[in-house]
Amino acid sequence: MARPSTFVKVPRERIGALIGPNGRVKESLEKELSVDLQIDSQTGDITITLSSTATDPSPLFRAKEVITAIGRGFSPERAFRLVQDDDTLLLVIDLRDIVGRSQSDIKRLKGRVIGKEGKTRKIVEELTDAGISVYGHTVSIIGDTDQAEVAREAIQMLVRGSQHRTVYRYLHRKRRELKKKRLELWEPRVPL
Repeated sequence: MARPSTFVKVPRERIGALIGPNGRVKESLEKELSVDLQIDSQTGDITITLSSTATDPSPLFRAKEVITAIGRGFSPERAFRLVQDDDTLLLVIDLRDIVGRSQSDIKRLKGRVIGKEGKTRKIVEELTDAGISVYGHTVSIIGDTDQAEVAREAIQMLVRGSQHRTVYRYLHRKRRELKKKRLELWEPRVPL
């Protein structure tokens, strides 16, 4: 019987990051998720196959997410956050969907998201606790549901042309709301 498999394509220049020094990243991913990876370094085609010892097919999808994250510019260490926490997800925003294929417009939007010397990207990461990667024609986010949603909205605000200070105010407000929400989860309810 054929083992379940899936396919993903990553940019050729990111294959080295996926394989890692002496194959350690690839090996770690295969071991952690019980999958086998076949990597074509010439084309960037990667076939992910469930290992013969695995019974649950869900690691296929997790492995595909991790590989996609590495392909979208995340370091393997940051991409492995997707494996360590089930609540963590990957969002990819394709800037071509917003401005078409115009390279100058894509470059301008990437500049707005990154900011001068990376300041804007760093602020979004710090205030949301999400990871942000700007690579090629995409902006990618790794975080839990709340973190990723706030980061996505902030990035969309920047892409739509909102002023940076407006986005920073939004992020500060959302950070306070998320902290309050987390505190409420731990507060004991007093019966009336």
